[in-house]
Amino acid sequence: MRGRCLCGKVEFEIGGDLSKIYQCHCSLCRKQGGSSSNSSIIAEVRNFRWISGQQQISSYVKPTGFRSDFCSQCGSPVPNPLRTTAYYWVPAGLLDDDMSLEVGVHLYVGSKASWDTISSGVPQYETIPKPSEFFELMHARV
Repeated sequence: MRGRCLCGKVEFEIGGDLSKIYQCHCSLCRKQGGSSSNSSIIAEVRNFRWISGQQQISSYVKPTGFRSDFCSQCGSPVPNPLRTTAYYWVPAGLLDDDMSLEVGVHLYVGSKASWDTISSGVPQYETIPKPSEFFELMHARV
């Protein structure tokens, strides 16, 4: 699976099985993406490879540890290491291939925007589950 930013300068590839999508509705993710939630997948570091454009990536890190990497040319959010885990955070909208990905969980629904409507049928968390539970949800098969 390949992906790239809006201008195409930052490109990457993910091997192996893809995780489900998670949607985070916290205020930081809303501000980062300019929408009701952030739709992302997680990719194991060993399955993630940069193809081009790493020198185009700029980062913003809040004192809390929230990190936002983005293409300095077009402003698209781009993958970044998921804190101290062995995973990359990957914005689902950057993926080029037409795959049948599905949403596996909604996070921080307790702080979602008042105008945001979340469909039922997918686990929802007021904040975030324990890391082990989160990773299990992301890789659960139907």
